[in-house]
Amino acid sequence: MNLLRAASLVSAWTLASRITGLVREQLIAAAFGASSATDAYQVAFRIPNLLRRLFAEGAFSQAFVPILAASRARQGDEATSRLIDAVATVLLWVLLLVCLLGVLGAPVLVWLMASGLPEQGQADAVTMTRWMFPYIGCMSLVALSAGILNTWRRFAVPAATPVLLNLSVIGAAWWLAPVFERQGWPPIRSLAVGVMIGGLLQLALQVPALLRIGVFPRVGLTPARFRAAWAHDGVHHILRQMAPALLGVSVAQLSLLINTQIASHLQPGSVSWLTYADRLMEFPTALLGVALGVVLLPQLSAAQASGESERYSALLDWGLRLVVLLALPCAVALLVFPQPLVAVLYHYGQFKPTDVNQTVIALMGYGAGLLGLVAIKVLAPGFYARQDIRTPVRIAITVLVLTQLMNLALVPLLGHAGLALSIGLAALVNATWLLIGLRRRGSYRPSAEWRGFLLRIGLACGVMGVGLAWAARAIDWIGLGASPGLRVLWLAGVLVAAALAYFGSLLLAGVQLRQFARRH
Repeated sequence: MNLLRAASLVSAWTLASRITGLVREQLIAAAFGASSATDAYQVAFRIPNLLRRLFAEGAFSQAFVPILAASRARQGDEATSRLIDAVATVLLWVLLLVCLLGVLGAPVLVWLMASGLPEQGQADAVTMTRWMFPYIGCMSLVALSAGILNTWRRFAVPAATPVLLNLSVIGAAWWLAPVFERQGWPPIRSLAVGVMIGGLLQLALQVPALLRIGVFPRVGLTPARFRAAWAHDGVHHILRQMAPALLGVSVAQLSLLINTQIASHLQPGSVSWLTYADRLMEFPTALLGVALGVVLLPQLSAAQASGESERYSALLDWGLRLVVLLALPCAVALLVFPQPLVAVLYHYGQFKPTDVNQTVIALMGYGAGLLGLVAIKVLAPGFYARQDIRTPVRIAITVLVLTQLMNLALVPLLGHAGLALSIGLAALVNATWLLIGLRRRGSYRPSAEWRGFLLRIGLACGVMGVGLAWAARAIDWIGLGASPGLRVLWLAGVLVAAALAYFGSLLLAGVQLRQFARRH
């Protein structure tokens, strides 16, 4: 199997997701700006999204995919189908309970997340949280489907699924918000309706994909079927693996919760500025880190189950080299070229030049740690594939403490940008620690070409960075807001020139890009 082709397929769909996600954020920024209303929406959306990452894409996927891959490799498809049925049954019953508790407990959840919101913001956030909370149920079942499809090497549908959420929210912002306004309802609440419709559409998309590979889960809807599913050994194995994974993901989400709480007590708009910067930063982290993680985890799990230690190490080496090749120039661009990116994407309607500048400094904070944020997506699966979740958890707990210590020092100096910088620096520490752990265990043995490879990448990034820094200062990106079409063309031209400069420098330096088209 060509891993680069698989990763490219995931990246292509992820690119579509991120493009539609940016359009979504552009519409929200233009229609609502950065205010207490948008802060309320961001908080409300973060609550089910936080739990989605906690239970669905986080702890559940980390535990489920390696066990599913091992079951298929050792026991065959029939036994694996029985495992899927049992897991789906237990998951559905748990989700029903969680969604009910979330709807009832929305006021408490909003207070825990952002007690600094004004009274109207609190009311909007509570209402939108209740409307959106069932989204976690949809997305947890989508995560189950994604784990199955990725194990069967069907990467396209899981990668394409998030596009539907973005399109639904875009439709809500474009058509539904004016309807809410005419009815005298807060227009911002229309976005919550879009989120729920998007969740239902994403879940519906999984059905034909699962039917095509013949592993559509048979869910038990009676107490007797639930008890039978609960008794399955595989379910308990996944739960045992989920316990440390849940703690590890909880640490990351706890950090997000703390940062949101801090931001809600800063000047109005702080939560929104951080969110807009985070959405832009997610472009490289999703296109590179998430795509590589999705492709590598089943392959690493299969290599581990088969005892192929050399292949296991080679997979990690390939992933890390690709991270450096693509993530380092992105980090340089976020640090030396942030204002043009933010201005072209967000500077419309209610999004003012002040909002651009506040988002820029947050984006630079994230950019400082981009390499670490992407590398974690490759390094952590190196532990998960060996069904060792405890080591990344211990590292994550320590990094959480470090992040909050940095917040104490940086937030008084930099405001909301200090929160972003703390996350970026902590990600570098986390990735370095994971790398050292894999090397000490002998799981990862770097190839001999790394020193020259890093030197060539550094030189190419330097050439590209000088050009981007000049373009950032030579063009009045804020002033070009009066000619948005021209501004977009300038940005496209500069980015194309930067890419040509980077990859051209690599070729002149002797880097063979074909070596990354690796088959496994």
